[in-house]
Amino acid sequence: QLQFVESGGGLVQPGGSLRLSCAASGFTLDFRAVGWFRQAPGKEREGISCISSNGKSTNYVDSVKGRFTISRDNGKNTVYLQMVGLKPEDTAVYYCGAAQVCHSLGAATTPLYGKWGQGTQVTVSS
Repeated sequence: QLQFVESGGGLVQPGGSLRLSCAASGFTLDFRAVGWFRQAPGKEREGISCISSNGKSTNYVDSVKGRFTISRDNGKNTVYLQMVGLKPEDTAVYYCGAAQVCHSLGAATTPLYGKWGQGTQVTVSS
């Protein structure tokens, strides 16, 4: 199957850190932008960060800027999301999606990405 495999989620206290991984299965990430998305219960899936195919361009939504860092290792066909300073409102299922280029972030552009995996649950709670 051509999809991402997300991992690294878990239960963490407020202020804690997690590093999520997103491995491409059955396809190469070369020449593809990759976005990290999250979906909280009852809400739409929204893009929170994106990295260009060569890794030279990244963007973030304001709510995670300065706390989350996206990176990629094309040799390992994997994209990462380092999260620090986690807050309860970061609780969600996190997904990766691929596209030709990074689109503007948010829920409206989610359909422009594909190859969704099962996601990884992140729960921030004391």
